[in-house]
Amino acid sequence: MHFCKRRLKGFFRSEPTVISSSNCIDGPTVLKFSGHFKLSMEAQFFRFLKIVGVGFKARAESEGRLLFLKLGYSHEVELTVPPAVRVFCFKPNVICCTGIDKQRVHQFAAAVRGCKPPEVYKGKGIMYVDEVIKKKQGKKSK
Repeated sequence: MHFCKRRLKGFFRSEPTVISSSNCIDGPTVLKFSGHFKLSMEAQFFRFLKIVGVGFKARAESEGRLLFLKLGYSHEVELTVPPAVRVFCFKPNVICCTGIDKQRVHQFAAAVRGCKPPEVYKGKGIMYVDEVIKKKQGKKSK
């Protein structure tokens, strides 16, 4: 674990966040994706989701209008993004929901998280980047 300062022209919170090195999003990557989707400074609200689990992946298509999730089911979960929200994936396991309306961005992020909420025994599922899952102890043997 290490600290990753997320300061980038108003895109992120300015306080340091404890995340693993594999999930750290560097500045050039954010600028590349934000320039690609023409977000500039219009997108004021961001919500980052992290996918934890073997084989769990996400991909965005149609310029952030469709989100496909592989979550261990027999089929891919397809989500249509609302008009005021854009979605893009930095990595197959990091999703960014962004837009100009805070309520819609957070509501869509909650809908994505609801597809596979994090479980308390193994910690697998979709969670917010800044969310802490308190794990339970498994069944005790005699």
